[in-house]
Amino acid sequence: MIELAHFTREDFGTLMQWIPSEAFMIQWAGSAFEFPLHLYQLEQYIKEANQPSSDTFVFKAIEQETGKMVGHLSLKLDRRNDSARIGKVLIGDESMRGCGLGVCLIEAAVELAFCTFKMHRVSLGVFDFNHAAIACYEKVGFQKEGLLRDVRKCGQEYWSLWEMSLLEEEWKRRDEREAAK
Repeated sequence: MIELAHFTREDFGTLMQWIPSEAFMIQWAGSAFEFPLHLYQLEQYIKEANQPSSDTFVFKAIEQETGKMVGHLSLKLDRRNDSARIGKVLIGDESMRGCGLGVCLIEAAVELAFCTFKMHRVSLGVFDFNHAAIACYEKVGFQKEGLLRDVRKCGQEYWSLWEMSLLEEEWKRRDEREAAK
């Protein structure tokens, strides 16, 4: 259902349209960008990305049936520790939310991390109020490791963040169970 392709300058406009407010941007990207999202920030974001020796890979999610860009995510590698971090996860096309594409997107990123990049661990952070995202990550096999309380400020409100991870052997066991069905 989902294919990952490198996020490029041609995709900037679509992504910027998907980020309607500062609160939404913080939920999507933490403190990585300032609102409003603009071209220079995105140029810097992909400047060193998506090269064979890069530690950062930035992807658009393409819905295979239509060829339409429906989402986005990044994968940051810590090659020394065989660890990857998924970030900036978004199904931006609102009409495609709730259709299972998030699970497909995360599964594609996890497969890339474990199979292509040979990582041992994949982690991510998700705000505690984002129940749909938490359910998506748990469905893929991520486990909650701990809650970072009041880690981000949005307006006058503080947001707490769940740290979650998936280890290679957990993913392989899940993959084996799925294959046996």
